[in-house]
Amino acid sequence: PPSYSSPADSLAPYLPELGQALRAALLDPFPDARREACALAAHAAKALPEHFHLQSESLIEPLMQSVSHQHFRVRVAVIQATGAVIQFGNAKSLDDVLSHLAQRCFDNIPQVREAVIIVMGEWLLHLRDRYSFFHKLVPLLLSGLVDEMHENRELALSYWKKVGLQWEKENEDDIKDKLDFYSAPPYYPQGDTRPGLGCRELVTRHLFRILPGLCRDLTDWIVGTRIKASRLLRLLLLHAEDHVTQHMELLLRTLYHMCLDEEILVRRECLRAAELIGTFVSPAVSLKLIVSDLEKSPQPSHLTVLSAVIRGSPRKVLQPHLGHLADTLSHPHVSQCTAEVSYLEQLLSCVEALVEKCQEDCGEVSLQLMKILVTIMAIPSVGHLHEQIEEAMKSLAEVQGLAGLVGLYQQHIAQLMQWVSSAPDSWTCYSSELLQLDVIATHSGPAIGEALQELFLILKTCLQTSKDPLMRLKLFSTLSQLLQEPDTTINSEGQFCNYLEIVIKDILAPNLQWHGGRTAAAIRTTAVSCLWALIYSKLLSPEETLNVEQLLLPKILATLDEDSKMTRSLSCQIVRVFLEVIGKQFEPDKLAAIYPELLKRLDDASHDVRLEAAKALADWFRCIDDDKKALLRSSIEFLYQELLVGLDDPNQSIQLAVLDVLKEAGVLYPDLLVEQIKAVLHKHRSPTYLNLLLLHIESTGWRYSKS
Repeated sequence: PPSYSSPADSLAPYLPELGQALRAALLDPFPDARREACALAAHAAKALPEHFHLQSESLIEPLMQSVSHQHFRVRVAVIQATGAVIQFGNAKSLDDVLSHLAQRCFDNIPQVREAVIIVMGEWLLHLRDRYSFFHKLVPLLLSGLVDEMHENRELALSYWKKVGLQWEKENEDDIKDKLDFYSAPPYYPQGDTRPGLGCRELVTRHLFRILPGLCRDLTDWIVGTRIKASRLLRLLLLHAEDHVTQHMELLLRTLYHMCLDEEILVRRECLRAAELIGTFVSPAVSLKLIVSDLEKSPQPSHLTVLSAVIRGSPRKVLQPHLGHLADTLSHPHVSQCTAEVSYLEQLLSCVEALVEKCQEDCGEVSLQLMKILVTIMAIPSVGHLHEQIEEAMKSLAEVQGLAGLVGLYQQHIAQLMQWVSSAPDSWTCYSSELLQLDVIATHSGPAIGEALQELFLILKTCLQTSKDPLMRLKLFSTLSQLLQEPDTTINSEGQFCNYLEIVIKDILAPNLQWHGGRTAAAIRTTAVSCLWALIYSKLLSPEETLNVEQLLLPKILATLDEDSKMTRSLSCQIVRVFLEVIGKQFEPDKLAAIYPELLKRLDDASHDVRLEAAKALADWFRCIDDDKKALLRSSIEFLYQELLVGLDDPNQSIQLAVLDVLKEAGVLYPDLLVEQIKAVLHKHRSPTYLNLLLLHIESTGWRYSKS
């Protein structure tokens, strides 16, 4: 009989029969039979390493048919058996099983994923042909480092460290210089531990083979695959460090795609990976490539990746590139290419990243960053970002030691106004400069008072009646807002008086002229609001009011017929101011022209307008002295008749207002008024207010006489 070196060797002649039996058992419908067959296959592979390779290939197909079995214990047993069959059998079958094992990395059961980690670790340590398969095995073991279970991550890390140390020993001569002259990188991401040299070398040397397949997985339709691949990508970058430079074009294309992923976990890992690029790759390379993409066709994804790269970059390394980066971002081709909200959000993120990372170094690019922030704030669709933009401005001011937003605007107000006022003559309602001017003027506070020359040059140019009505409406709205609190805005330096003539003659007067259309009516409304703001804030003094009466009063009287209730009410108040300031200096013919317009407003649909009109009529009567009294007798008599009708108004507040007017008016011709009162006494629903008026007239010392 033949002699055998070990009891197991006596089985060698029967391997074909054994293989046939195992193949049948591996496909047995009974789960426990499959598990036993897997255990037996593993034992046979370990016991007959010299002979088992003859049968190992025939077991691969049945094993792979069972690797996705519904019972997780069967799946675990199949993975363990596969590990032994490949390790002690024919390694050429490894390509046939890797895709199946890769799928098990996504298994819902932690024990199944643990089995994959063990098999990968053992293969990387003991497989005879492992050097030929490093690029295929390393990603599967590294996927264990990002496993959901802490125990699996620890197991994978333990194997990975062993693999790295073993590779160092086996390749000591090749990496002798790196071992002898070891030096840590000057900058390393916080919270991460640097892998060993062997681990880093394994990834670096095989990255060119691993990366393309991983990038394809990042576009997979299955969410779980993309999440796992995104985590693995960051892990690879952490190992490869600056060696990823040669793969930057592929990486950037991948990251641009990742940051648009619908899954938030993928987007988060994308940003973390981009931060590592900022840490390890020279800005001369990374920023050059990203900026080049931005200049060709700006996309939100470009800015998303750029902001993450900036956040990951060391401040000292980033500083030399700060100027070029800020110039690129503030260029109209990049900052004003679209009003898409997602794009503007990422542009804002880039500015925040620069301020956060570069701190006081941002002083040299503060103007460019302000232009970007003003541009974003000027877009109507990003109202929800205003608070965030103001916070970015405050941070920019803080790193420069400036006094908040006001200090920041004061530092740049001249350059900002020069920036927006390059060609105001060609502006339309769609011009970005129009919106930017509104932001600068209304958000800069007292700083705008230092740039009145530039501001009024723009207003004078753009508020000509021949210009775009919608643009004029927007500018009037801006001016009106500034005039609400002039001492803290437009008159902060006390210089507004130097431009008052321009405001009155070149801006307000021409735009108060009637033109057809709703927009023209809205312009007149804002013009009236601006004039009232000038008067209310005392920027238009009584002396100056006298000077502009001839120019403005006829136009204001015309606006008493406007459709806008607010316009009619403000116009009544403005007429009152003219009556109070000019008083008895008014010419009789001008007074005769005023009262019919005010009288019409006593029948206005708006209660507030009627009250203002009544107050204005009271002031009108105060303007009449003894010299004008006789000239205006017929007008006064007519007013008595009309006002007495108002005393019978259904609204009590109107009755009281008219009563006050008649008390003021009665001193002129008391006989005439009393006569008219008695003529209508029986016509009124209630004689109460007529009697009160009679009592008032008598209280002034008047006595009725037929003469």
